[in-house]
Amino acid sequence: MNDLAVPDFFRRLWRLPTVPHRRGRKPTLDVETVVNTAVRLADEGGLEAATLPKVAEELSVTAMSLYRHVGSKHELLQLMMDAASKPGTPAPDEPSGWRDGLRRWAVDLWSLYRVRPWLPHVPIYRAPSGPHQIAWLERGFEQLASTELDWNEKLTALTLLSGFVRQSALLQQELAEGRQADQTQTESEREYEAALQHLVDAERFPQTAAMLASEVFSNEKPAHEEADQDFFGGLELVLDGLAARVEAG
Repeated sequence: MNDLAVPDFFRRLWRLPTVPHRRGRKPTLDVETVVNTAVRLADEGGLEAATLPKVAEELSVTAMSLYRHVGSKHELLQLMMDAASKPGTPAPDEPSGWRDGLRRWAVDLWSLYRVRPWLPHVPIYRAPSGPHQIAWLERGFEQLASTELDWNEKLTALTLLSGFVRQSALLQQELAEGRQADQTQTESEREYEAALQHLVDAERFPQTAAMLASEVFSNEKPAHEEADQDFFGGLELVLDGLAARVEAG
Protein backbone atom coordinates (compact mmCIF):
# COMPACT_ATOMS: atom_id res chain seq x y z
CA MET A 1 0.00 0.00 0.00
CA ASN A 2 1.27 3.47 -0.87
CA ASP A 3 1.44 5.39 2.43
CA LEU A 4 0.81 8.67 0.61
CA ALA A 5 -2.55 7.36 -0.61
CA VAL A 6 -3.96 7.14 2.93
CA PRO A 7 -3.83 10.39 4.95
CA ASP A 8 -3.01 10.19 8.65
CA PHE A 9 -6.60 10.85 9.69
CA PHE A 10 -7.83 7.77 7.80
CA ARG A 11 -4.93 5.72 9.12
CA ARG A 12 -5.97 6.60 12.65
CA LEU A 13 -9.62 5.85 11.92
CA TRP A 14 -8.71 2.39 10.63
CA ARG A 15 -6.01 1.90 13.29
CA LEU A 16 -3.18 1.63 10.78
CA PRO A 17 0.35 2.60 11.87
CA THR A 18 1.03 6.29 11.24
CA VAL A 19 4.75 6.47 12.02
CA PRO A 20 7.40 3.75 12.42
CA HIS A 21 7.94 2.72 16.05
CA ARG A 22 11.20 4.00 17.45
CA ARG A 23 13.46 1.83 19.52
CA GLY A 24 13.20 2.22 23.26
CA ARG A 25 10.31 2.38 25.68
CA LYS A 26 6.89 1.77 24.16
CA PRO A 27 4.62 4.88 24.21
CA THR A 28 2.06 4.88 27.03
CA LEU A 29 -0.61 6.47 24.83
CA ASP A 30 -2.11 5.42 21.53
CA VAL A 31 -5.17 6.29 19.45
CA GLU A 32 -7.23 3.46 20.93
CA THR A 33 -6.63 4.58 24.52
CA VAL A 34 -7.41 8.22 23.80
CA VAL A 35 -10.58 7.48 21.82
CA ASN A 36 -11.91 4.87 24.25
CA THR A 37 -11.38 7.29 27.13
CA ALA A 38 -13.21 10.06 25.27
CA VAL A 39 -16.14 7.74 24.43
CA ARG A 40 -16.41 6.64 28.07
CA LEU A 41 -16.46 10.26 29.25
CA ALA A 42 -19.16 11.09 26.69
CA ASP A 43 -21.23 8.08 27.78
CA GLU A 44 -20.98 9.25 31.38
CA GLY A 45 -21.45 13.00 30.97
CA GLY A 46 -22.36 13.89 27.40
CA LEU A 47 -20.29 15.38 24.62
CA GLU A 48 -19.20 18.35 26.73
CA ALA A 49 -17.49 15.94 29.14
CA ALA A 50 -15.17 14.61 26.42
CA THR A 51 -13.18 17.69 25.39
CA LEU A 52 -9.46 17.38 24.77
CA PRO A 53 -8.55 19.03 28.12
CA LYS A 54 -10.89 16.68 30.02
CA VAL A 55 -9.60 13.62 28.19
CA ALA A 56 -6.04 14.72 28.96
CA GLU A 57 -6.92 15.19 32.62
CA GLU A 58 -8.45 11.71 32.75
CA LEU A 59 -5.27 10.24 31.27
CA SER A 60 -2.97 12.40 33.46
CA VAL A 61 -1.24 13.97 30.46
CA THR A 62 -1.19 17.42 28.87
CA ALA A 63 -3.73 18.32 26.22
CA MET A 64 -0.91 19.08 23.78
CA SER A 65 0.38 15.53 24.09
CA LEU A 66 -2.90 14.22 22.64
CA TYR A 67 -2.48 15.96 19.30
CA ARG A 68 0.04 13.41 18.04
CA HIS A 69 -2.64 10.76 18.48
CA VAL A 70 -5.84 12.54 17.37
CA GLY A 71 -4.65 15.47 15.26
CA SER A 72 -7.30 18.01 16.31
CA LYS A 73 -10.49 18.41 18.35
CA HIS A 74 -12.55 17.87 15.18
CA GLU A 75 -10.67 14.67 14.45
CA LEU A 76 -11.24 13.43 18.00
CA LEU A 77 -14.99 13.83 17.50
CA GLN A 78 -14.89 11.85 14.25
CA LEU A 79 -12.81 9.12 15.87
CA MET A 80 -15.26 9.00 18.78
CA MET A 81 -18.27 8.84 16.48
CA ASP A 82 -16.88 5.90 14.54
CA ALA A 83 -15.73 4.01 17.64
CA ALA A 84 -19.12 4.48 19.34
CA SER A 85 -21.07 3.46 16.23
CA LYS A 86 -20.09 -0.19 16.17
CA PRO A 87 -23.12 -2.01 14.75
CA GLY A 88 -24.83 -4.52 16.97
CA THR A 89 -25.78 -8.03 15.93
CA PRO A 90 -28.66 -7.92 13.42
CA ALA A 91 -31.84 -9.85 14.17
CA PRO A 92 -31.41 -13.57 13.29
CA ASP A 93 -34.45 -13.72 11.01
CA GLU A 94 -34.02 -12.44 7.47
CA PRO A 95 -35.89 -9.24 6.54
CA SER A 96 -38.74 -9.77 4.08
CA GLY A 97 -37.64 -7.41 1.33
CA TRP A 98 -35.73 -4.16 1.07
CA ARG A 99 -38.33 -2.12 2.96
CA ASP A 100 -38.30 -4.35 6.02
CA GLY A 101 -34.50 -4.42 5.87
CA LEU A 102 -34.19 -0.63 5.73
CA ARG A 103 -36.79 -0.29 8.49
CA ARG A 104 -34.65 -2.47 10.75
CA TRP A 105 -31.54 -0.53 9.71
CA ALA A 106 -33.18 2.76 10.71
CA VAL A 107 -34.59 1.36 13.97
CA ASP A 108 -31.20 -0.02 14.96
CA LEU A 109 -29.62 3.38 14.31
CA TRP A 110 -32.40 5.03 16.34
CA SER A 111 -31.71 2.58 19.18
CA LEU A 112 -28.00 3.43 19.07
CA TYR A 113 -28.84 7.11 19.45
CA ARG A 114 -31.09 6.29 22.40
CA VAL A 115 -28.27 4.38 24.13
CA ARG A 116 -25.67 7.04 23.30
CA PRO A 117 -27.64 10.30 23.07
CA TRP A 118 -24.46 12.33 22.54
CA LEU A 119 -23.79 10.70 19.16
CA PRO A 120 -26.24 12.73 17.02
CA HIS A 121 -24.74 15.90 18.51
CA VAL A 122 -21.37 15.21 16.89
CA PRO A 123 -21.03 17.63 13.95
CA ILE A 124 -20.82 16.01 10.52
CA TYR A 125 -17.51 17.21 9.13
CA ARG A 126 -17.17 14.63 6.36
CA ALA A 127 -18.82 11.63 4.70
CA PRO A 128 -18.73 8.25 6.51
CA SER A 129 -15.06 7.24 6.63
CA GLY A 130 -14.35 4.85 9.51
CA PRO A 131 -14.81 1.07 9.56
CA HIS A 132 -17.92 1.11 11.75
CA GLN A 133 -19.59 3.85 9.71
CA ILE A 134 -18.75 1.95 6.52
CA ALA A 135 -20.29 -1.16 8.10
CA TRP A 136 -23.57 0.77 8.52
CA LEU A 137 -23.32 1.93 4.91
CA GLU A 138 -22.63 -1.60 3.69
CA ARG A 139 -25.63 -2.99 5.58
CA GLY A 140 -27.84 -0.31 4.04
CA PHE A 141 -26.57 -1.06 0.53
CA GLU A 142 -27.28 -4.75 1.14
CA GLN A 143 -30.95 -3.97 1.75
CA LEU A 144 -31.20 -2.04 -1.52
CA ALA A 145 -29.29 -4.58 -3.62
CA SER A 146 -32.51 -6.18 -4.89
CA THR A 147 -33.84 -2.87 -6.26
CA GLU A 148 -33.14 -1.25 -9.63
CA LEU A 149 -31.90 1.98 -8.03
CA ASP A 150 -28.52 3.17 -9.29
CA TRP A 151 -25.65 3.89 -6.90
CA ASN A 152 -26.38 7.59 -6.69
CA GLU A 153 -30.00 6.86 -5.77
CA LYS A 154 -28.99 4.26 -3.19
CA LEU A 155 -26.51 6.64 -1.56
CA THR A 156 -29.10 9.44 -1.59
CA ALA A 157 -31.68 7.13 0.01
CA LEU A 158 -29.34 6.14 2.86
CA THR A 159 -28.26 9.75 3.38
CA LEU A 160 -31.91 10.82 3.62
CA LEU A 161 -32.83 7.97 5.96
CA SER A 162 -29.85 8.40 8.28
CA GLY A 163 -30.47 12.15 8.37
CA PHE A 164 -34.10 11.56 9.34
CA VAL A 165 -33.07 9.23 12.18
CA ARG A 166 -30.44 11.64 13.43
CA GLN A 167 -32.75 14.66 13.33
CA SER A 168 -35.55 12.69 15.02
CA ALA A 169 -33.22 11.77 17.87
CA LEU A 170 -32.07 15.37 18.29
CA LEU A 171 -35.64 16.68 18.19
CA GLN A 172 -36.82 14.25 20.85
CA GLN A 173 -33.91 15.19 23.11
CA GLU A 174 -34.53 18.91 22.71
CA LEU A 175 -38.28 18.57 23.32
CA ALA A 176 -37.60 16.49 26.44
CA GLU A 177 -35.16 19.10 27.73
CA GLY A 178 -37.77 21.83 27.20
CA ARG A 179 -40.48 20.09 29.22
CA GLN A 180 -40.94 20.40 32.95
CA ALA A 181 -39.31 17.59 34.88
CA ASP A 182 -42.62 15.92 35.77
CA GLN A 183 -44.40 16.57 32.45
CA THR A 184 -44.96 13.88 29.82
CA GLN A 185 -44.83 14.51 26.08
CA THR A 186 -48.61 14.01 25.83
CA GLU A 187 -49.24 16.59 28.57
CA SER A 188 -46.88 19.05 26.88
CA GLU A 189 -48.64 18.60 23.52
CA ARG A 190 -52.07 19.16 25.08
CA GLU A 191 -50.83 22.33 26.77
CA TYR A 192 -49.46 23.52 23.42
CA GLU A 193 -52.75 22.72 21.66
CA ALA A 194 -54.89 24.46 24.27
CA ALA A 195 -52.80 27.63 24.17
CA LEU A 196 -52.73 27.89 20.37
CA GLN A 197 -56.46 27.28 20.04
CA HIS A 198 -56.94 30.62 21.80
CA LEU A 199 -54.30 32.39 19.69
CA VAL A 200 -54.57 31.06 16.15
CA ASP A 201 -57.02 33.04 14.00
CA ALA A 202 -58.82 30.77 11.51
CA GLU A 203 -58.91 33.54 8.89
CA ARG A 204 -55.20 34.23 9.13
CA PHE A 205 -54.03 30.61 9.62
CA PRO A 206 -56.87 28.44 8.24
CA GLN A 207 -54.86 25.22 7.84
CA THR A 208 -53.25 25.44 11.27
CA ALA A 209 -56.62 26.19 12.86
CA ALA A 210 -58.10 23.12 11.16
CA MET A 211 -55.21 21.01 12.45
CA LEU A 212 -55.79 22.22 16.01
CA ALA A 213 -59.54 21.64 15.73
CA SER A 214 -58.84 18.02 14.79
CA GLU A 215 -57.43 17.45 18.29
CA VAL A 216 -54.44 15.67 16.78
CA PHE A 217 -52.50 16.19 20.02
CA SER A 218 -55.23 14.78 22.26
CA ASN A 219 -54.64 11.09 21.58
CA GLU A 220 -53.43 9.35 24.72
CA LYS A 221 -50.06 7.63 24.25
CA PRO A 222 -48.36 5.30 26.75
CA ALA A 223 -45.28 7.03 28.22
CA HIS A 224 -42.87 4.45 26.80
CA GLU A 225 -44.29 4.94 23.28
CA GLU A 226 -44.44 8.75 23.15
CA ALA A 227 -41.09 9.36 21.44
CA ASP A 228 -41.19 6.20 19.34
CA GLN A 229 -44.65 6.90 17.87
CA ASP A 230 -43.55 10.08 16.11
CA PHE A 231 -40.36 8.43 14.88
CA PHE A 232 -42.06 5.33 13.48
CA GLY A 233 -44.78 7.40 11.81
CA GLY A 234 -42.20 9.58 10.08
CA LEU A 235 -40.10 6.55 9.13
CA GLU A 236 -43.02 4.96 7.28
CA LEU A 237 -43.60 8.18 5.34
CA VAL A 238 -39.95 8.22 4.25
CA LEU A 239 -40.14 4.55 3.25
CA ASP A 240 -43.38 5.23 1.33
CA GLY A 241 -41.57 7.85 -0.73
CA LEU A 242 -38.64 5.53 -1.39
CA ALA A 243 -41.04 2.73 -2.35
CA ALA A 244 -42.63 4.98 -4.96
CA ARG A 245 -39.19 5.68 -6.43
CA VAL A 246 -38.23 1.98 -6.44
CA GLU A 247 -41.49 1.02 -8.13
CA ALA A 248 -41.02 3.72 -10.76
CA GLY A 249 -37.88 1.91 -11.81
